[in-house]
Amino acid sequence: MHEACAHSQVSRQLHGLGSDRHTVRSSYPRCEGSEPSALRGPVQRSAFSSGSRRRGSSRRREPVYPIAMPLDPILSGAALRSLPSSARLVLLDCRVSEKVYRAGHLPEAWHAQLERDLSAPAPDAAHGGRHPLPDIHAFAGTLGRWGVTANTHVVAYDDQQGANAAARLWWLLKAVGHEHVQVVDGGLPALLAAGFTLTSAEPAPLSEANPYPVDLWQRARADIAEVDAARQATDRVVIDVRAATRYRGDHEPIDPVAGHIPGAHNLPLTDNLTLEGTFKTAQQLREQYTAAFAGITPESVIVHCGSGVTACHSLLALERAELHGAKLYVGSWSEWCRNRELPREPYA
Repeated sequence: MHEACAHSQVSRQLHGLGSDRHTVRSSYPRCEGSEPSALRGPVQRSAFSSGSRRRGSSRRREPVYPIAMPLDPILSGAALRSLPSSARLVLLDCRVSEKVYRAGHLPEAWHAQLERDLSAPAPDAAHGGRHPLPDIHAFAGTLGRWGVTANTHVVAYDDQQGANAAARLWWLLKAVGHEHVQVVDGGLPALLAAGFTLTSAEPAPLSEANPYPVDLWQRARADIAEVDAARQATDRVVIDVRAATRYRGDHEPIDPVAGHIPGAHNLPLTDNLTLEGTFKTAQQLREQYTAAFAGITPESVIVHCGSGVTACHSLLALERAELHGAKLYVGSWSEWCRNRELPREPYA
């Protein structure tokens, strides 16, 4: 199975450097045409391994089951290194550029490209925005080609602190009902700092690639009509996560009209991060968003950006804060601004 293969390659980096366990690795990338030399480490035993029975004892010890805890959607580079070799791991590189992926990525990481894999074509952004959701059956097939099953632990990374497009991949996986998915805190720079190296070798196609079993998107979304109603309601909140300069309409580098949806509150996604570019703690994010919502429940919140991609960064932050239920407006400003009959601020 690919999951075992992927982890066997990456686990060489996850579990140290052989007998010289205190060797310091360079944090700079090493791009190669072949896999890095084998990195061996100590065997990690589970609660069910033979090592759990004392020598000479005829009494079989009962297995120790871990207490189920909510999965933190954010994973540090150090924590990725510490994953047990038994983990059914699939790595996804969500950087936008195919060129930079081919130049160097984590061993056995597939490329989850925004335009090709995480979006549908957008022939008319006035109806669905610049990055509509992919067809769910096409996405299920893509997951199958990557080796993702219901039991897979997916770890995604990019080079934009999760904003483009690891958080979008995270949201899509949650939207098909996949629970075990995490985004690397700090992205590729953090992985390099943690001692990971890069390769230019791409994963081999799988001998079996079964589509992920899903038929419907399962995460809450809002369409343009609901956003129009919510922005005028006293018991709803519409959040715009774009930079303040785009929200104010000082400039607009992508869409044809500058400004924002009237009634939307600007909470830039950069507020989810520390000065070092990593996610704030769950408690910090909970306090931040609870204050911003001012008594409005997360289920009554709609989050948007330019085209439904970076908004997922704030939805990821809300997940970490255990504030569940906010909706994604996929079309976002790219759809709204192209419908000229709708109001906008500043009006021009």
